[in-house]
Amino acid sequence: MGKNKKIAVVLMNLGGPDSRANIKPFLFNFFMDKNIIAAPLPIRFLLAKYIAFKRNKNEAGDSYGELGGKSPLLENTQEQADLLQKNLNEKTDNNHYKVFVSMRYWHPMTEQVVQDVQNYDPDHIVLLPLYPQFSTATTRSSFQEWKKYAGKAGLDTPTASICCYPWDKGFIEASADNVAEVYDKAKEETGKTPRVLFSAHGLPEKTIEAGDPYQWQCEQSAEKIAHATGIDNLDWQICYQSRVGPLKWIGPSTLEALEQAAKDNVPVVILPHAFTQEHVETLVEIEIEYREEAEKMGLHDFYRVDTVSAHPAFIDGLSDMIMARLDDTGIKSDQMKSLCPYGFKECCMKQSKKLAV
Repeated sequence: MGKNKKIAVVLMNLGGPDSRANIKPFLFNFFMDKNIIAAPLPIRFLLAKYIAFKRNKNEAGDSYGELGGKSPLLENTQEQADLLQKNLNEKTDNNHYKVFVSMRYWHPMTEQVVQDVQNYDPDHIVLLPLYPQFSTATTRSSFQEWKKYAGKAGLDTPTASICCYPWDKGFIEASADNVAEVYDKAKEETGKTPRVLFSAHGLPEKTIEAGDPYQWQCEQSAEKIAHATGIDNLDWQICYQSRVGPLKWIGPSTLEALEQAAKDNVPVVILPHAFTQEHVETLVEIEIEYREEAEKMGLHDFYRVDTVSAHPAFIDGLSDMIMARLDDTGIKSDQMKSLCPYGFKECCMKQSKKLAV
């Protein structure tokens, strides 16, 4: 690509309610996604209404209540967008970058962001989900939504999409840096060798059995972060949180990992390595709920590691990924190739013709 081009970067994220009154409609939007509930539309609509009502009254209402009745996800994502835009425009390729935030289930939602990007009139678009590990329930859903509304708007600007980056150097470095800092603190304060728990958002087993590579990519990230800490003989394991509904989910669960740590009498240092900014799953589920459960188990040495959020290495890694795609279109990982072994048929690059925007 030549110089002095206008580049639109779209950071994609889940979204979250911005007030107590909007928790239920946010949850309805979430459970209406066919990638979340794969039932036919009439059944999905009824299920989404029921689950949103039930969870608004109970778990979700209580969780967001701990945060003042709203999610901090938009503010945290916007901070990342501002830092990324600054980073990109300070680099020396003489292009002009504008970073947009697009949320899947609450505002600013995809339809509006497509219009904002169209009004900007860029020469090139880069779609970058803030999910390092690909899943059909997150990245694919965001890409499908973008394709739908970009098509309706007639937005046909050349577009590159980054489907996943579980091995990205900046992401791994930032994660390892955060882990090492808290690990050293835990070891000093307790006089014991901690266990690092890499806690990712879980998925139903049937989603993984259908060929979704998310669990494999989460395991890959955890292994690389553990190695990058430079800590000899690091005691670590991966676990999964945020179970919803009656289906069997992938494991071990984070609660099971905490129970084992309590039995082994080791401190825990817990990193939510599939999240890239703080929100209800980190600030409430881990920091409050799991901490309380750990106390009940007799596990008193509980340390939460910050997500990569605004860590300079993470932001710089995102910037490098974007600049590597300026002469390119289509869906690719940050490595420019499919990362997933044979058998993961839902790999985004293997589905790229279906999802291409």
